Amino acid sequence: MSARKSRANATEKVWSHEEQQAKINEVKKLMGPIADKLPVLCSDASILRYLKARNWNTKKANKMLKETLKWRLEYKPEKISWEDIAQEAKTGKIYRATYTDKQGRTVLVMRPSSQNTESTTGQIRYLVYCMENAILSSNSTDGYMMLDSAAFDVDSQASDDESDTDEIPSNLRRPDDKLQEVTSATTSDSR
Repeated sequence: MSARKSRANATEKVWSHEEQQAKINEVKKLMGPIADKLPVLCSDASILRYLKARNWNTKKANKMLKETLKWRLEYKPEKISWEDIAQEAKTGKIYRATYTDKQGRTVLVMRPSSQNTESTTGQIRYLVYCMENAILSSNSTDGYMMLDSAAFDVDSQASDDESDTDEIPSNLRRPDDKLQEVTSATTSDSR
């Protein structure tokens, strides 16, 4: 194991492939036979995500994964159909973007200003439906969610002469996007 500096200047552990596989195998052992019964949800890649989320603590990763499996068995997100959530989807309050972020992850855009229903249960089912479909249609189990709060803050509204890329957060922009270049130039000028 080695260490490196993360973006937040905290030291982050870097595990070798062999060390990672040993941690994955430890979680599988803690999971017991359920890991073999749910191979997609308990794949090495999935377990690796839980280990990273729990700072490589196998017991915490195991607990988190078991809670996820319990939730999935009770909530049954794979059973939510379009007919179940069509009313929620009418205004486009959540949609999958036509672009990906810099890491190639699917982007879901949430627009609370387009809220059209009162049912929290229906709204959550719609969010789960959108997230599940974004993951299923992607090559990755990772995703990125963007909250468009333009209706809540007049200053964040783009004027008519700004391009569409001006509204995309900086971590989603390609290096050649106009606002990225302007932001970089402004930052270097102010130093």
